[in-house]
Amino acid sequence: MAVITERFQAILALVLIALLSFMAEASRHGPVEGDSGVFDVASYGAKADGESDDAMVSSNFETHAFVKAWVAACKSSGGSAKLAIPTGTYMTGPVVFQGPCKGSMTVEVQGTIKATTDVSQYSSPEWFSFENIDGLMVNGGGTFDGQGAAVWKYNDCKDSSDCQLLPASIKFTWVKNAVVHEITSLNSKAFHMHVVDCDNFKAHDLTITAPGDSPNTDGMHISRSNHVSISDSQIGTGDDCISIGQGATQVSIQNIVCGPGHGISVGSLGKYKDEKDVSGISVTGCTLKGTTNGVRIKTWPGSPPSQASSIAFEDITMDSVKNPIVIDQNYGSHKSRPSQVKISNVRYTNIKGTSLSPMAVSIVCSSDVPCTGIEMTDIDLQVEGKSSKSDSVSSSCSNAKITFGGKQNPPACDV
Repeated sequence: MAVITERFQAILALVLIALLSFMAEASRHGPVEGDSGVFDVASYGAKADGESDDAMVSSNFETHAFVKAWVAACKSSGGSAKLAIPTGTYMTGPVVFQGPCKGSMTVEVQGTIKATTDVSQYSSPEWFSFENIDGLMVNGGGTFDGQGAAVWKYNDCKDSSDCQLLPASIKFTWVKNAVVHEITSLNSKAFHMHVVDCDNFKAHDLTITAPGDSPNTDGMHISRSNHVSISDSQIGTGDDCISIGQGATQVSIQNIVCGPGHGISVGSLGKYKDEKDVSGISVTGCTLKGTTNGVRIKTWPGSPPSQASSIAFEDITMDSVKNPIVIDQNYGSHKSRPSQVKISNVRYTNIKGTSLSPMAVSIVCSSDVPCTGIEMTDIDLQVEGKSSKSDSVSSSCSNAKITFGGKQNPPACDV
């Protein structure tokens, strides 16, 4: 019996030594396939040292750790994997999270990630890039801090329509079946989030913030994507809170509080050749506070032919908005000939609140392809600080076929 006990103790000791060795190895190289399915960037060498004196060395190190953790998670075969970014502050350069992966992926950001401000490190115009992934969730309550204030002075897009934009904070490309929620994007260098060539993409409970004078910091730009839903979010930027670009179809925008910024826009459209049509856009239950525009459609003159159709703006509240309702087909600097973007079937329903300018409704369509099927029902806008008398606000419409119903304040245009 004593011999058996001694052998058992010896075996137990060997097992314990092996287990401790395995754990030590895992702590150095990260979780292995088949354990908890959680891949913590700290296990791959990331240190929450975002205030390092040598930002470039720190950012390159953290970037490498983030990508190593992603590759391991993406290749794991458990059906789903989680990349965890714990609390703390991390400094990174450009990060590419690329698929396809063996299963669905979750990126849980609990900490704050800061972007390096050395723009020479960005070989392409984005900071965090999610590419070619089917099944993605990004959440965790953390923050992506683009540190844009350090580089906004280099943005020359106000003076040049052919400028090169600074990097977007987060770009989703060829991503399917995605949910992004409970994330903060702070002070992006250019666009906060760019959704392009995506399908079935949902975002909700986002906080997107940049100063009102920050250049080209669109909260979310959506292009060439289908079935996109953005809801229940606070967005305040120096540009459009949400902008709908070419090729966007079946886009739902609900319960957004927008301001500061340039409002919620379809466009600009028609700037480039071979743009795809836009259709099926719904903007409902949104509030715009102190923005330069409310709900806007904008196209470039001199554009190639395309279409923007089946667009609805419903149940919108304007709070001290400079230009509440706008269609502008003379947007931008090219004035050679009228826009060739055909706008049709646009509904404005139950839009109320205050305008900072007497011209609360401005519908300026193309003389070559006039707007058709425009409906305005129950519009009730008044100039900020004035009475609700109908003569306190006005409207202007050109090259548009519009039908009116219900309350019209300002009075309906002569069309």
